[in-house]
Parts: sequence; C-alpha cells; structure tokens
Amino acid sequence: MLPWIRLLQLASPTLPVGAYTYSQGLEWAVESGVVRDEAGAARWIGDLLEWGMGRFEAPLVGQLIAAWGAVDDARVVSLNADFIASRESSELRAETLQMGYSLVRLLTGLDTFAAVPGWRGRLVAVPEAAFPTAWSAAAAAWQVPPDMALCAYLWSWLENQAMAAIKLVPLGQSAGQRLLAALGERIPAVVARAATLPEDDWSNFTPGLALAASRHETQYTRLFRS
Repeated sequence: MLPWIRLLQLASPTLPVGAYTYSQGLEWAVESGVVRDEAGAARWIGDLLEWGMGRFEAPLVGQLIAAWGAVDDARVVSLNADFIASRESSELRAETLQMGYSLVRLLTGLDTFAAVPGWRGRLVAVPEAAFPTAWSAAAAAWQVPPDMALCAYLWSWLENQAMAAIKLVPLGQSAGQRLLAALGERIPAVVARAATLPEDDWSNFTPGLALAASRHETQYTRLFRS
C-alpha cells in the first residue's frame, strides 16, 4: 500500500518543483490562434500525449526506472543526457533542469527517500539531473510498479497542461475536467505501447511543439516560462 501513497505524492500538483509555471509551448499556441477553444486544446494536448510524451518521454522514463532498479547508473546518466539533448528550445531545456534540480533538493531532504540505503548518493551523482531522471529515481526507490508509475507521470503532465489551458484559452473548470476525462482514457494505451517500444523507434518529432516553444521565447506578453 505504501508505494501507492508515495506515487500519489509524486504525481500531486503540490509537488514543489514549479511545474505550474510552464506551459510547454501552449501559451504561444493560444496567442497565435492555433488553440482557440476546448476542442483545439484537446487536439493540441492529445497530439503531444501520443506523439511526444508517448513515443519518447514515457518510454525513456520507463527505461530510467529499470536502470535505477538494476543499479545501472551509467545507463541512467546516458538516458539523462539523451533527454536533455532532446529539448528543442532553451526554455524547454531550462524547464527540465530547473524542475530536476528542485526535485533532487526535495528528495534528498526527505527522510522517506534519503533513508533508503544508497539512493541519495546515486541521485546527487547524476550531473544536471533532468526532471524525468529525478522523478524516476523516486519511483524506483519507493518500489512503485513501473506501469503505474508511467500512468501517474503522464497524468501529472496532462493535469498541468489542462490547468495551463484553463488559464490561457481560457476555459472553465468543467471544460478542464472534460479534457482530463477524455485524454486520461488514452493514458493506459500510451503506457502499454511505451513499455514495449524499442529504443530505435523512440521519437520526439513534434515540429509544432518545437516551433511553439521557440517562438514563446520572444513572445511579448507571457504568463508562463515556456
């Protein structure tokens, strides 16, 4: 039972890593008119869930959890470097490094993590730990089942995107819940595919996100940091 409680803590929007300050290009998509309403937000976020998160970040997090569990720290460092290199803009790179840094500080100060033998030292040894790297370390240390960990990781991302859409489009709270209900139904299938996707087939080819994230860097008025 305790691993499930730890997982709820990891997936909570109260996790103090600053996720709420980032929109991952959604702010520019709204500013430019690509996303205008609830349907547009569902398409944008749903496409990123399937083609960005589902085909690159989710399988990478799954492999990170496996590497942490197998005490293959060289593999952890390699995957961490791959993820940082995959960030298409300076804002997206700064986002994952800031959130990773904040989560490392949080975890190393929590008795529930630091008390697990060896984990604190292994985590702080990763140079510039990205957010997925630190998050997966906690999931592995707390012995969260990998499939449930991936579901929670994607849900946390989805929830943050929905909250950003509520503020930016803007949408009402009920519309935000409809987004979460509809897109949340797709998470189990995305996780199942990510768990078996060969690394040679990983792809973060999402040109719309790359353009949105890059153009956000020079957007005149902004609520979010990416």
